Amino acid sequence: MLRTDQMMDDAALWLAFREGDNQALGLLAERYYRTLRRYGMKFMVGPAVVDDAVQDIFLDLWQRRHRINHTESVKFYLLKALRHHIIAYLRYHQKFTGESALDWDTSMPENFNAESLLIEQETLSDLTGELHRQLSRLPKREREALYLRYYEDLSVHEIAELMGVNRQSVSNFLQKALHKIRSKWLVSMVLYLFFL
Repeated sequence: MLRTDQMMDDAALWLAFREGDNQALGLLAERYYRTLRRYGMKFMVGPAVVDDAVQDIFLDLWQRRHRINHTESVKFYLLKALRHHIIAYLRYHQKFTGESALDWDTSMPENFNAESLLIEQETLSDLTGELHRQLSRLPKREREALYLRYYEDLSVHEIAELMGVNRQSVSNFLQKALHKIRSKWLVSMVLYLFFL
């Protein structure tokens, strides 16, 4: 969860940017660039597409600054804008290539420090690999909901709005995904320990 002072800083920067302060927008871009890029890369598009989308979002924000309203969460606003932009790109691309849109990357976020955990216990490598396999077997919507909830710390309400579904659907995505992971994880762990 964001700290209160972080939210206040975001709110102050958002207000300053809306009043024409380009440095405030620059600070917001600097603050959220890595988060946006990491989330954008989960859609399995190239880094250039994600970078262009992030730049387009901030350019569009600057051009529309006098028409943009207050937001309770700058992070949520930016993630939603990026998701919309990338999905529009994928749909446009799909018209010409026939490829299915919205694939989802199952890799752990870059700040997941598995190396230090591996030093403590070598078996974690196998368990992490099993977790990756289990995540890759989940439906795309369940994977996205898990990512947004547990890696980006968004609320169920925010995820529902971001994904364009109702809150109950998000709760269902999360519950089904966690149930699948827990049941398969327990079986895998018991088998692994049994054959160790």
